[in-house]
Amino acid sequence: MIKTTLLTSGNQKILKGEKLGYITKGIHLAPANLSGYETCKWRSKGCTMACLNTAGRGIMQRTQDSRIAKTKLFFEQRFDFLAKLSKEITSTIKSASKKSMQAVFRPNLTSDLEWENIINEDGVTIFEKHGKTQFYDYTKSFKRMKAFLNGELPSNYHLTFSCSESNEKIAKLVLEMGGNVAVVFRNQLPDTWNGVEVVDGDESDLRFLDKQGVVVGLIEKGLAKKDSTGFVKEGINSWLN
Repeated sequence: MIKTTLLTSGNQKILKGEKLGYITKGIHLAPANLSGYETCKWRSKGCTMACLNTAGRGIMQRTQDSRIAKTKLFFEQRFDFLAKLSKEITSTIKSASKKSMQAVFRPNLTSDLEWENIINEDGVTIFEKHGKTQFYDYTKSFKRMKAFLNGELPSNYHLTFSCSESNEKIAKLVLEMGGNVAVVFRNQLPDTWNGVEVVDGDESDLRFLDKQGVVVGLIEKGLAKKDSTGFVKEGINSWLN
C-alpha cells in the first residue's frame, strides 16, 4: 500500500486559479532521468536546464527525494500508484465541492508522460475513471498535440504545446492547426509573437480556459533566467529557417 501523497497544489500560479473557482492539483515527478527513469522524452537541452523542478520548495533536498520516490513508485508499482491517485482525485473533488469550487488536475507538473495511454488494473485511464473531471497538461510531443487537436484524446484532457529552442517549426505548425503554444519570454511579454496574439499565461495555470490559436506567454523564472540556448525568447522572434 502506498502511503505517500501523490497530488500537490503545485506553485503560486496554480493557486491563482482558486480566485476563479478552481482548485488545481497535480503530480510532481522527478523530471528528465533524475530518478533513473525518463519522464520527459521530448525534452530539449534548454528546457532541461531551465526546468521548474528546482523552483520554490523544489530547492529542498527532501522535496527532490520525495519526487524521485514517487517516480519510482509510478514505474515500479504502477497499479498501486494509479489506485492511490484515483482515491486522491476523488477526495479532492469532494473537498472542492464542499467549497463550491471545481477540482481540476495536471498530471504532468514536472514530466511529460502519455497519460492517455496509462491504464490501471481495470484497463482504464484516469480520464475514463474520472470522466466528468477536467485534466490538462503542457507537452512537447507533436504526436500527442496532434491527437488532441484531432479529437483523438479524451474530451476531458486538454493539451498546450510547449515551445523550446529546438521545436519552433513544430510550434508554428501547431498554431496553424489551431492549437495553443506556450512560449517563455525574457523580462516581458510581447503583444504578438510571429503575428500571433500572446495571452498572459502567468495570470493563472488554467490552460483549458484559453481561447484556441494563441501563444501562451510565460515570463522566465528560476534557472531559465540564465538560459542561453534559445529556450527563452527575446521578444518577437522569427521562425527557424
